[in-house]
Amino acid sequence: MNIVGLTGAVVGKKTRIAMDHALTTLRNRYPLHQVTLIDISDYELVYSDGRPYETYTGDTRYVTETLMAADAIIVGTPTFQASIPGALKNVFDLLPIDALKQKKVGIIVTAGSQKHFLMVEQQLKPILSYMKADLLPSYVFLEEADYANDAIITPNCLQRLEELALALVTGAEQLERKVKAAH
Repeated sequence: MNIVGLTGAVVGKKTRIAMDHALTTLRNRYPLHQVTLIDISDYELVYSDGRPYETYTGDTRYVTETLMAADAIIVGTPTFQASIPGALKNVFDLLPIDALKQKKVGIIVTAGSQKHFLMVEQQLKPILSYMKADLLPSYVFLEEADYANDAIITPNCLQRLEELALALVTGAEQLERKVKAAH
Protein backbone atom coordinates (compact mmCIF):
# COMPACT_ATOMS: atom_id res chain seq x y z
CA MET A 1 0.00 0.00 0.00
CA ASN A 2 1.19 3.50 -0.86
CA ILE A 3 0.44 6.05 1.89
CA VAL A 4 1.27 9.76 1.68
CA GLY A 5 1.29 12.25 4.51
CA LEU A 6 0.75 15.79 3.19
CA THR A 7 1.75 18.57 5.57
CA GLY A 8 0.12 21.68 4.17
CA ALA A 9 1.98 24.76 5.38
CA VAL A 10 5.25 26.47 4.57
CA VAL A 11 5.83 27.73 8.15
CA GLY A 12 5.49 26.31 11.64
CA LYS A 13 6.23 22.86 12.99
CA LYS A 14 3.31 21.66 15.09
CA THR A 15 1.47 20.05 12.19
CA ARG A 16 4.68 18.31 11.10
CA ILE A 17 5.22 16.99 14.63
CA ALA A 18 1.72 15.46 14.62
CA MET A 19 2.18 14.07 11.10
CA ASP A 20 5.53 12.53 12.01
CA HIS A 21 3.87 10.69 14.90
CA ALA A 22 1.12 9.28 12.65
CA LEU A 23 3.59 8.26 9.91
CA THR A 24 5.95 6.65 12.44
CA THR A 25 3.01 4.58 13.67
CA LEU A 26 2.38 3.42 10.09
CA ARG A 27 6.05 2.63 9.41
CA ASN A 28 6.32 0.62 12.63
CA ARG A 29 3.07 -1.29 12.19
CA TYR A 30 3.25 -1.80 8.41
CA PRO A 31 6.94 -1.99 7.41
CA LEU A 32 6.09 -3.30 3.94
CA HIS A 33 3.85 -0.33 3.08
CA GLN A 34 5.39 2.62 1.29
CA VAL A 35 4.97 5.67 3.53
CA THR A 36 5.97 9.04 2.05
CA LEU A 37 5.94 12.47 3.65
CA ILE A 38 5.28 15.52 1.51
CA ASP A 39 5.93 18.58 3.65
CA ILE A 40 5.21 21.37 1.22
CA SER A 41 7.71 23.61 2.98
CA ASP A 42 10.40 21.32 1.49
CA TYR A 43 9.25 21.89 -2.10
CA GLU A 44 9.13 24.75 -4.56
CA LEU A 45 5.60 24.62 -5.89
CA VAL A 46 4.30 26.97 -8.56
CA TYR A 47 0.90 28.58 -8.26
CA SER A 48 -1.91 26.79 -9.97
CA ASP A 49 -2.95 28.51 -13.17
CA GLY A 50 -5.59 26.02 -14.30
CA ARG A 51 -3.32 23.92 -16.53
CA PRO A 52 -3.51 20.13 -16.41
CA TYR A 53 -1.13 18.76 -13.79
CA GLU A 54 0.86 16.91 -16.48
CA THR A 55 2.17 20.20 -17.86
CA TYR A 56 3.88 21.19 -14.60
CA THR A 57 7.49 20.20 -13.97
CA GLY A 58 9.88 19.79 -11.08
CA ASP A 59 8.58 19.73 -7.52
CA THR A 60 5.05 20.63 -8.61
CA ARG A 61 4.83 17.61 -10.90
CA TYR A 62 6.38 15.35 -8.24
CA VAL A 63 3.91 16.43 -5.54
CA THR A 64 0.83 16.08 -7.74
CA GLU A 65 1.85 12.69 -9.12
CA THR A 66 2.83 11.37 -5.70
CA LEU A 67 -0.56 12.32 -4.27
CA MET A 68 -2.45 10.79 -7.17
CA ALA A 69 -0.44 7.55 -6.94
CA ALA A 70 -1.30 7.14 -3.25
CA ASP A 71 -3.82 4.61 -1.99
CA ALA A 72 -4.31 6.61 1.21
CA ILE A 73 -3.45 10.14 2.30
CA ILE A 74 -3.26 11.94 5.61
CA VAL A 75 -3.75 15.67 5.16
CA GLY A 76 -2.20 17.68 7.97
CA THR A 77 -2.87 21.39 8.19
CA PRO A 78 -2.54 24.24 10.61
CA THR A 79 -5.34 26.76 10.91
CA PHE A 80 -4.42 30.24 9.66
CA GLN A 81 -6.94 33.08 10.05
CA ALA A 82 -9.69 30.49 10.70
CA SER A 83 -8.91 28.83 7.35
CA ILE A 84 -6.60 26.39 5.61
CA PRO A 85 -3.28 27.85 4.47
CA GLY A 86 -3.16 29.20 0.93
CA ALA A 87 -0.24 26.88 0.18
CA LEU A 88 -2.42 23.84 0.92
CA LYS A 89 -5.28 25.21 -1.17
CA ASN A 90 -2.78 25.68 -4.00
CA VAL A 91 -1.90 21.96 -3.83
CA PHE A 92 -5.59 21.09 -4.15
CA ASP A 93 -5.93 23.54 -7.05
CA LEU A 94 -3.04 21.86 -8.88
CA LEU A 95 -4.85 18.50 -8.83
CA PRO A 96 -7.61 17.38 -11.17
CA ILE A 97 -11.12 17.32 -9.69
CA ASP A 98 -11.14 13.52 -9.25
CA ALA A 99 -7.55 13.19 -8.05
CA LEU A 100 -8.65 11.79 -4.69
CA LYS A 101 -11.25 9.37 -6.02
CA GLN A 102 -10.96 5.92 -4.44
CA LYS A 103 -8.42 7.19 -1.91
CA LYS A 104 -8.98 6.94 1.82
CA VAL A 105 -8.13 10.29 3.42
CA GLY A 106 -7.55 11.16 7.06
CA ILE A 107 -7.16 14.63 8.53
CA ILE A 108 -4.91 16.13 11.20
CA VAL A 109 -5.51 19.76 12.16
CA THR A 110 -3.55 22.03 14.47
CA ALA A 111 -4.91 25.32 15.77
CA GLY A 112 -4.39 27.95 18.42
CA SER A 113 -7.77 27.35 20.01
CA GLN A 114 -10.73 24.97 20.07
CA LYS A 115 -12.83 27.52 18.22
CA HIS A 116 -11.12 26.68 14.95
CA PHE A 117 -12.49 23.14 14.66
CA LEU A 118 -15.23 24.50 12.38
CA MET A 119 -12.61 25.12 9.69
CA VAL A 120 -12.41 21.38 9.16
CA GLU A 121 -16.17 20.99 8.84
CA GLN A 122 -16.83 24.09 6.75
CA GLN A 123 -13.76 24.21 4.51
CA LEU A 124 -11.41 21.25 4.44
CA LYS A 125 -13.92 18.40 4.39
CA PRO A 126 -16.01 20.00 1.64
CA ILE A 127 -12.92 20.52 -0.54
CA LEU A 128 -11.78 16.92 -0.05
CA SER A 129 -15.29 15.60 -0.66
CA TYR A 130 -15.58 17.68 -3.84
CA MET A 131 -12.36 16.02 -5.01
CA LYS A 132 -14.07 12.66 -4.33
CA ALA A 133 -11.92 11.61 -1.36
CA ASP A 134 -13.27 8.81 0.81
CA LEU A 135 -12.88 10.52 4.19
CA LEU A 136 -12.37 8.82 7.53
CA PRO A 137 -15.35 9.74 9.73
CA SER A 138 -13.23 11.37 12.43
CA TYR A 139 -10.11 13.50 12.45
CA VAL A 140 -7.48 14.57 14.97
CA PHE A 141 -7.61 18.17 16.19
CA LEU A 142 -4.73 19.48 18.28
CA GLU A 143 -4.45 22.89 19.87
CA GLU A 144 -1.69 24.93 21.43
CA ALA A 145 -2.24 23.36 24.88
CA ASP A 146 -1.40 19.90 23.47
CA TYR A 147 2.24 20.90 22.81
CA ALA A 148 5.27 21.79 24.90
CA ASN A 149 8.90 22.06 23.83
CA ASP A 150 8.19 20.88 20.27
CA ALA A 151 6.43 17.72 21.45
CA ILE A 152 2.87 16.58 21.87
CA ILE A 153 2.24 16.25 25.59
CA THR A 154 -1.39 15.15 25.64
CA PRO A 155 -1.50 11.32 25.77
CA ASN A 156 -5.01 11.27 24.32
CA CYS A 157 -3.81 13.18 21.24
CA LEU A 158 -0.94 10.75 20.71
CA GLN A 159 -3.34 7.82 20.96
CA ARG A 160 -5.79 9.45 18.54
CA LEU A 161 -3.00 10.06 16.00
CA GLU A 162 -2.08 6.37 16.18
CA GLU A 163 -5.72 5.33 15.85
CA LEU A 164 -6.16 7.63 12.84
CA ALA A 165 -3.14 6.08 11.14
CA LEU A 166 -4.36 2.54 11.72
CA ALA A 167 -7.94 3.40 10.69
CA LEU A 168 -6.54 4.87 7.47
CA VAL A 169 -4.95 1.56 6.49
CA THR A 170 -8.00 -0.47 7.48
CA GLY A 171 -10.25 1.91 5.55
CA ALA A 172 -8.00 1.86 2.48
CA GLU A 173 -7.99 -1.95 2.49
CA GLN A 174 -11.79 -2.03 2.72
CA LEU A 175 -12.09 0.54 -0.07
CA GLU A 176 -9.74 -1.49 -2.27
CA ARG A 177 -11.84 -4.64 -1.74
CA LYS A 178 -15.02 -2.70 -2.51
CA VAL A 179 -13.56 -1.28 -5.74
CA LYS A 180 -12.31 -4.71 -6.86
CA ALA A 181 -15.69 -6.28 -6.14
CA ALA A 182 -17.41 -3.62 -8.24
CA HIS A 183 -15.27 -4.46 -11.25
